[in-house]
Amino acid sequence: MKLTPLSKILITLSVVTLIVLIGSQFKDTLAPPSQNKVSTNVPPKADLPGVGDALPAATEKPPGCANLPEVRFYHWAWNAQSGLMLATGGKQAVADSAMCKNGVNLKLIREDNVDTMQSLMLTFAEKSKAGEGNPAEGAHFVAIMGDGSASFLKGLNDRLAKLGPDYLAIVVGSAGYSRGEDKFMGPPEWKADPQKSRGGLVAGYLRDGDWNIALKWLGDNQIPNNPDDTTWDPDALNWVNASDYIDAGQKYVSNFCTDLKNTKTGAMENHCVNGVVTWTPGDVTVAEGRGGLVSIVSTKEYRSQMPNVIIGNKKWMAANPEIVKGMLRAIFEGGDRIKKDDAALREAAAISALVYNEKDAAYWYKYFRVVEEKDKQGLVVELGGSSVNNLADNLELFGLASGSVNAFAATYTVFANIVKSQYPDLMPDYWPVAQILDTSYLQALAKEGAPTTVADMASFEPEAKVEQVVSRRTWDIQFDSGKATFTPAATATLNQLKDDLVIASGTLVELHGHTDNQGSADKNQQLSEDRAFAVKQWLTAQSSTNFPANRIKVFAHGASEPIESNSSPAGRATNRRVEVVMGTSK
Repeated sequence: MKLTPLSKILITLSVVTLIVLIGSQFKDTLAPPSQNKVSTNVPPKADLPGVGDALPAATEKPPGCANLPEVRFYHWAWNAQSGLMLATGGKQAVADSAMCKNGVNLKLIREDNVDTMQSLMLTFAEKSKAGEGNPAEGAHFVAIMGDGSASFLKGLNDRLAKLGPDYLAIVVGSAGYSRGEDKFMGPPEWKADPQKSRGGLVAGYLRDGDWNIALKWLGDNQIPNNPDDTTWDPDALNWVNASDYIDAGQKYVSNFCTDLKNTKTGAMENHCVNGVVTWTPGDVTVAEGRGGLVSIVSTKEYRSQMPNVIIGNKKWMAANPEIVKGMLRAIFEGGDRIKKDDAALREAAAISALVYNEKDAAYWYKYFRVVEEKDKQGLVVELGGSSVNNLADNLELFGLASGSVNAFAATYTVFANIVKSQYPDLMPDYWPVAQILDTSYLQALAKEGAPTTVADMASFEPEAKVEQVVSRRTWDIQFDSGKATFTPAATATLNQLKDDLVIASGTLVELHGHTDNQGSADKNQQLSEDRAFAVKQWLTAQSSTNFPANRIKVFAHGASEPIESNSSPAGRATNRRVEVVMGTSK
């Protein structure tokens, strides 16, 4: 058979192509070593969890109960929601997930902007008002910081109330806590001496939960706050408004500076950010990007301040109680699994990375607990720290367990009053706790069966003592003259002290009793001790779980440490005091 010229060309090309293909299969073994070298590059970053092996990435699975009504849940990227992530199994409830088993087709959607969250809940309520039984638009649920819920609900419920009282947004439960990751970061000298923070300039999202941490610390240490972010007060802590918690950290890393009017001189001055309020991954950004800041105080010490609270539409929830209970039950089952099994936490971390579309599984696993690392300047800093909640934790948080107080109510009220005091025009009032909290779903779950895991409460060793002071404050607790009994006027002060200490439930407490110099030294010494013990006994009677054994220690000083002259009635009244020191044992 004779080949045409065209056939010869085609055969030649085929042979050449075959040779190239065969050669490519063996090039790694046949090529000289110099041809196998990779050019200079930066190796991929590997955020390992510190336990010797990397975590696998989660893959998106199809919805497992799409036949059920869709329930949309908007949230931040927050490790406190790890139980929620595990219970859902992906961006939407997957087959065999706790959500599907409990009859809930939950869809998780990340949303970092609180204004958008409010708009989504308003849209949902409007669609419900228009007659939609299960609105296809808006948010069924959102999750935010508990200490910021008064501000959030004020802006939202003032609008929802116009639709009717049944359309309000209300709190029904909690998925977890921030236990260290939300923090106020500043130079080490601020931690050693809080008064050195005067004149500091802090970047943060104003009136948010992280801002609240700094405001509580200022109040506990009697340091002024400057709420006007267009001015600078050398005697107060000052602020630069950030768009969110990530931006706050980036402002410090970029050495952001701005012109501000000096409140004392009236002159315009240039000042640079030297502090931050943020949460993970913002704190990691600060440490890795620039360094030089430490945790002044965080939700590790203020461990009851920042529950992740779940907020839903009152009318829709009342019409769908089994879905609400099923969702909460699934979240608590996820929390129980994580508390008992590290493998469950690893799985939740992988799902978190998928749902948040942020970092990787190893990152979320690593920073679930508080870790100590060296920052870019070599300072040892604490980063991360969260916990998940089960049913027992919720019963404790909302004052439904024996020996507990409503810690959420304390948090809500304390920080609502802080925002109100700093921004009276923006928040002249707020919704009472009784109108924005419904614990009926939790109580119904409790009746169905006992919690499988006990609540996570702080405990203290007998020999533990304050080595790192968080705050020192004098409280004007009124006693009957010459006695250790309280006057009626003391009740309000004692309740305020209780709420502050409940929020800071991760701290040791020292009660220092003082008297004036009237009477004998021995009697004054005994009286100061009796009065400090009276405060301790009152606090313990209010909540045995928040004031467990060994948390409170009493010190008596008599008249030995006056802070004013005893020569006048006013000075003597000032000297009759109880000083409260909060701190940690390291």
